Amino acid sequence: MIGRRRLVLGVALAGALGPAFRIARAEAPADWPARLVAAAQAQIGVTVTYDPAYVRLAYPDGDVPRDRGVCTDVVIRAYRDAFGLDLQRLVHEDMRANFFRYPQSWGLKRPDPNIDHRRVPNLQAFFRRFGQALPPDTALAELAEGDLVTQTLPGNLPHIAVVTGLRGASGAPLAVHNIGGGARLEDRLPDFPITGRYRFPPRG
Repeated sequence: MIGRRRLVLGVALAGALGPAFRIARAEAPADWPARLVAAAQAQIGVTVTYDPAYVRLAYPDGDVPRDRGVCTDVVIRAYRDAFGLDLQRLVHEDMRANFFRYPQSWGLKRPDPNIDHRRVPNLQAFFRRFGQALPPDTALAELAEGDLVTQTLPGNLPHIAVVTGLRGASGAPLAVHNIGGGARLEDRLPDFPITGRYRFPPRG
C-alpha cells in the first residue's frame, strides 16, 4: 500500500454559497496521477466482489470490507491510500452546507455519510465544485492518467472509473473500476457512453 499522508483540510466561507472546502494552497505533486492510479491498481485481487449493499460506516474514514464494494469505492480508496484524503468526509461536509446543490434522486431530507460519497452522481457534483470538469466528449485517446470518467451502463446505471496511462487493444486507455467482478484493469471505456470527465488533484 502506498504510504498515507494526511493533507491539511480546511473549511472556508464562500459568500452566499456557505462553507466550501479549501484543500491546502500548495500545488499538487507532479506525480499525483501516477500515485492515484497505483493506489487504484493495488486494489486488484483485493476487492474481488461487487456488492452494492447499504452498510452503516464509521465516520470519518468509513469503508466496507476491502474484499467488496462498488465502482465508487475504487475511487474513494485510491484517494485515501495515495494521499490520505477522505472523500466520505469531504462530500458529507459539503452536502451538510449545500445539500440542494447535490442530486435529489433518492428522496432524502438530509445527508447520509453512510452512502452519499458512494453514489456516482454525488461524486460528479463534488468534483464539479472542487475539481476540474473537462469536456466529456473528448476523444478516448486523449484521456489522461488520473482522469475520473463517468459512464452510463445498461439500465441507466451510473458508473465511474480511474483512467490509467496504459493502452488497450481498442487504442483507448485502460481503466481501473469495479463493474461487477471486483476491482479490475480493463479496456472498457469504449463500451459505454461517457457522461463526465474530472480531475481532482490533491493539494499540499
